[in-house]
Amino acid sequence: MQVSIWEIFRTFFYVGATGFGGGMAIVSLTERVCVHEKRWLGLEEFMHGLAFGQILGPFSLNTTVFVGYYLRGVAGGVTACVGFIAPSFFLISLLSGLYFQFHELPQLQSALKGTNPVVIALILVAAASMARSKVKRPNDWLVALLSFVAAAFFNVNTLLILVLAGLWSFGRGYYRREHR
Repeated sequence: MQVSIWEIFRTFFYVGATGFGGGMAIVSLTERVCVHEKRWLGLEEFMHGLAFGQILGPFSLNTTVFVGYYLRGVAGGVTACVGFIAPSFFLISLLSGLYFQFHELPQLQSALKGTNPVVIALILVAAASMARSKVKRPNDWLVALLSFVAAAFFNVNTLLILVLAGLWSFGRGYYRREHR
């Protein structure tokens, strides 16, 4: 089944218009829509796209482009990107104008502060969902925990964490294969 360019645009326009809370919240929504609802790709492929998306720039956009490319090549990747960015572009353009006109209102300042706990909750839900599906063995938990500690408490670069985790997995697989 080949997904139409229009369907890719429409889906990622929806994700871009309804995905609030930053990178992980949007990635969680993208996973739900593309993997679980539409079944365009499997969780394994999606997780590979998410890993690739972590390397450069905004990973939610990169993951979106990966899914579009997976479905329809370059045209699908560009279409997914444009569909995903369009709602934000228009909404931020409108809100920026309103913000600069009314930014000193106490009601607006209170409303903006109230969204912070919601964003944190969305990120935690996305992380828990991914952990349940991919982190099953004790070794997986160890790698996940060490990665979290390195990033959260020692500000280790994400690319370095990914490279080290990949080397660890490669080395562990090689050792297990040689010592059967």
